[in-house]
Amino acid sequence: MNAAAKSPAPIAPRASSASPDHVPSDDVPPETGRPGSDVDARRSGRLKKLEAQLRGEVGRAIADYRMIEDGDRIMVCLSGGKDSYTLLDMLISLKRRAPVRFSLVAVNLDQKQPGFPADVLPGYLDRLGVEYRIVEEDTYSVVTRVVGAGKTMCGLCSRLRRGILYRVAHEVGAGKIALGHHRDDIVETLFLNMFHGGRLKAMPPKLLSDDRRHVIIRPLAYSSEKDIARYARARDFPIVPCNLCGSQANLQRVKIKRMLAEWERDDPGRTDRLFRSLQNVTPSHLADRALYEFESLAAEEAAQADRG
Repeated sequence: MNAAAKSPAPIAPRASSASPDHVPSDDVPPETGRPGSDVDARRSGRLKKLEAQLRGEVGRAIADYRMIEDGDRIMVCLSGGKDSYTLLDMLISLKRRAPVRFSLVAVNLDQKQPGFPADVLPGYLDRLGVEYRIVEEDTYSVVTRVVGAGKTMCGLCSRLRRGILYRVAHEVGAGKIALGHHRDDIVETLFLNMFHGGRLKAMPPKLLSDDRRHVIIRPLAYSSEKDIARYARARDFPIVPCNLCGSQANLQRVKIKRMLAEWERDDPGRTDRLFRSLQNVTPSHLADRALYEFESLAAEEAAQADRG
């Protein structure tokens, strides 16, 4: 069935017996063992439960926001970090189980950072048998030349990346662009915008691109960074570090991350509740006049008196 098929159905999550409560707090036991031992079996069992949990969360996010439909071609942005590796893994797994057909193409943007291991991702994707494209654009030189010493590079870097990825999505025929942002990224962005932009705004799970030609999806929106990190370690992904944004000290996002981590230690589950608050908004109890007609509010008795 192609993209023009009638009544496209979204991916529905599969029932899973795994839940966050059933997943142990560490990836593998500290002791080692020979292949086939009880230690090896426990390690395999824990990974399977964690994988089932993440796959269930991704399936629910896709279904809730109708992220993927029959005939979609999805460009998966692969940076070489834990989040994008996990995203690709989950989408490949769901592709085999989904009630709809869709295709994937992994895209990596080689920004020409010094020391970037250009062979890692092509080798990994070749072994995986996934369609992919490596895009070479020297945004590193642009960012380091334009942004002054000690200033945050993330803003310019992300704008350049975004423009290139939109162009590439059009070239590979992808209508959807999948990004590896997770629940914690979304909550961090909420506080960044409140603290530094004076806006109540986060990252939506699904968004129309700036050029209005693509739909951005974030299938990891329901998944925590902690679980993704555990999964990436257990799967032993060949992580490629970012020496641009990740190397900068005192980034505001890092400060927000520390704040949320401290809150989570004091009150476990707070980050999840903060995320769920974004799904349960009451405009009449905020203060945005564009969202709610405060000016027209009148007490019922006063309104009756005016009519009388």
